Amino acid sequence: MHDDSEVAVLRLGHRPGRDERMTTHVGLTARALGADRVIFPDNAGQSLETVADITDRFGGPFAAELTDSPLRIIRNWEGRVVHLTMYGERVQDVEADIRTTHLSEGEPLLLVVGSEKVPFDVYEEANWNVGVTNQPHSEVAGLAVFLDRLFEGRELERDWQNADRRVIPMETGKRVESANSEPDSDRDHSNGESSSDFEDRSQR
Repeated sequence: MHDDSEVAVLRLGHRPGRDERMTTHVGLTARALGADRVIFPDNAGQSLETVADITDRFGGPFAAELTDSPLRIIRNWEGRVVHLTMYGERVQDVEADIRTTHLSEGEPLLLVVGSEKVPFDVYEEANWNVGVTNQPHSEVAGLAVFLDRLFEGRELERDWQNADRRVIPMETGKRVESANSEPDSDRDHSNGESSSDFEDRSQR
């Protein structure tokens, strides 16, 4: 997280019209669970716009970027590379080594999340190929579990800076408020937007 060495997430591959929601959710999950930035392929501009919009509204810091060469990002990364794949070593067997490398030795981490078939070069370039279960699962689920294991839950307590909006935890119901106001309703009266408006953006 932002008090540690950098953690970046690289989305490897994006199929327009098919992966829009999944690629967007990779970025939203990276942001929500402690990563410092997400790097999308250059054909995933819509996902970048959605993640940037959510960051503007709900706070950061968090960066979203595009690249025309994801493989070059991996090869030139100045730190360690973790490739999340169901074929990798079990996360419970390697998480302590990765955590020590990142937190104690200060190595930046690049987390690679695939889409379509991942080139074998990625497996060879990675310092760790890590499986969050060795069963078929969503890449978003794998990223979420890995980040929570890496940070051991600390990411859930972070403060969000420069937020316009905040979600008010409730036992029942939904409430989104202006970050500068006292919680008093489900609707933000300053702009007429309800909690469902923000959910719609995150589904893009």
